[in-house]
Amino acid sequence: MSNETTLIFPGLARLYVTTGPLTYTLLRAAFGITIVTHGIPKLLGTAHGSMADPMAGSTRMIGEVLGLPFAPQLALFVALLETFGGLAVALGFATRIVAPMLAIQMAFICIALGPTYPWIDRGFEYPLILGFVALLISIHGGGKWSADRLIGREV
Repeated sequence: MSNETTLIFPGLARLYVTTGPLTYTLLRAAFGITIVTHGIPKLLGTAHGSMADPMAGSTRMIGEVLGLPFAPQLALFVALLETFGGLAVALGFATRIVAPMLAIQMAFICIALGPTYPWIDRGFEYPLILGFVALLISIHGGGKWSADRLIGREV
């Protein structure tokens, strides 16, 4: 007994095989760029969405909501991770190192937001889906079109 499924439209098999690496690359790049857009305002001290000072917001979430020590230092690490780590993932560089860190960050954001925000109104579905995308990238690595592939080395 085979575990493979039969396509309803077998003619699409070639499309799926040939476009798989491209769509994965686009997902990885879109994810990375999305993450970068959250790091740059923290590093530059500029507003981001409804947050006038996103670095202060991160520091408060880390220190007051999560109760972690060294909140300012961790907030700086998060800003650097989002900016340079997001860029690295977008380019497919060191993806199996950076993507798990982003998945862990998203898990902590879900923990921090979970008790205070309902699912739909400012809920944690955004960091939840980003966390699972980061987890997927962690497992799949850079992919066919990535800096990791050009270098020829991955973790």
